[in-house]
Amino acid sequence: MHVVVTDAEVTLTDVLSLRLSLDGPLANGAGLVLRHRATAVERAVVLGTPGAEARDATLAVSLGPLPLTPGRWDVYLEQEGTRTRLPSVDPGFSLDRLDTYALSRRTLAHRAYRTRTGFLALRVDDAEPVAEVRAVWFREGRFEVTGLLAFTGFDDDESRHGARLALRRNHPDAELTVGATVQGVRFHAALSLCDVLAAAPEQTGTWEPSLEVDGLAAPLRLGSRLDDVDGKHRRLHYPAEEIDGVPIRPLYTADDELRIEVGG
Repeated sequence: MHVVVTDAEVTLTDVLSLRLSLDGPLANGAGLVLRHRATAVERAVVLGTPGAEARDATLAVSLGPLPLTPGRWDVYLEQEGTRTRLPSVDPGFSLDRLDTYALSRRTLAHRAYRTRTGFLALRVDDAEPVAEVRAVWFREGRFEVTGLLAFTGFDDDESRHGARLALRRNHPDAELTVGATVQGVRFHAALSLCDVLAAAPEQTGTWEPSLEVDGLAAPLRLGSRLDDVDGKHRRLHYPAEEIDGVPIRPLYTADDELRIEVGG
């Protein structure tokens, strides 16, 4: 039987909502199988039986009760002893929807998306509070970054919160802190690149930025995961800014966390 996913979404209540286009009815006892890409662990959900004449089906699977660990889960349809990996024509990406999803406090974040080879997959990540980066640039000798606070439980309103952008590095230890602006869940911070050099003169190395926000127990790491660009350390390359002959550039780690590289 030919089947394709035409719409895929994880709702705010962590329900995987799917619309399938079918050229025949689902068999009695048909189910979805989620298979973890790295470990091959599987989770199965029985779907039930739509009407005999159905040519499309809308399915809803609650993800909360399933013991899904972080990583990529490929999605299969299994019926009558046959398993088919589900192709998808829905890119599964809406920045506004992801922003709304990230406003709630969660322990795990789920995202449905279409893989580069055209199949449905589910991405599961730990959902600790983070400062989600939306733009970063160097201009007029300054480093600037904007974004939103994800999974903090803060309201997306006009309220202001005291905040500071901190840069820290090891080997040797150094630290630099400047004020930042947080309004609702949106943040903006900027600092002088000359101050970065002055904090560790004649020393090359990598600085780790974090956002300290009043009302939150721990500093927020700066990263970028709530979009459709995975592997930013390979795919995003920023030009360097030279300050007193020393190149400084932003970059992403393998975990999509932001860093500032001085020298090198």
